[in-house]
Amino acid sequence: MGAVEEHRAHAPASVKCGVVTVSDSRTEATDESGKVLKQLLLAAGHKVLFYAVVKDDAKAIADAVEQASWTCDAIVTNGGTGLGKRDVTIETLQPHLDKVLPGFGELFRVLSYREIGSAAMLSGALAGVYKTRLLFCLPGSPAACTLAMEKLILPELGHAIGVMGK
Repeated sequence: MGAVEEHRAHAPASVKCGVVTVSDSRTEATDESGKVLKQLLLAAGHKVLFYAVVKDDAKAIADAVEQASWTCDAIVTNGGTGLGKRDVTIETLQPHLDKVLPGFGELFRVLSYREIGSAAMLSGALAGVYKTRLLFCLPGSPAACTLAMEKLILPELGHAIGVMGK
């Protein structure tokens, strides 16, 4: 058995997760991306212990992620990663990461390019370690959230948390 397979064999099957939607226009009732993220996490056997919709505001984003970190081992944000003046999710959270996983954003954009073409370069995506918690920052579209979850996050979530715990 290889190292990756061995780590996966000892990885937790269920991870405590938080979902934070960053949007000036969405509410809990209209948050399609947040619903997609929660549904995919639950269907994969993970727990969603925290959920919030916050405005595109640095303090609101930082406060929500900090609050999620109190009970969650992994936090997934969506929204606020684009080129708009109000898109500040990555700029707000990246300075607080103890480690950055550059491969996440790179792979996300490669996968996205295959689906949407050159517009993929406009997609901000970030992953790293925030206060011993795994943090993923995704674009706000349901399609982008589904792509990131199905192709990158869910296949490695338990494995990543297991490795971090060592």
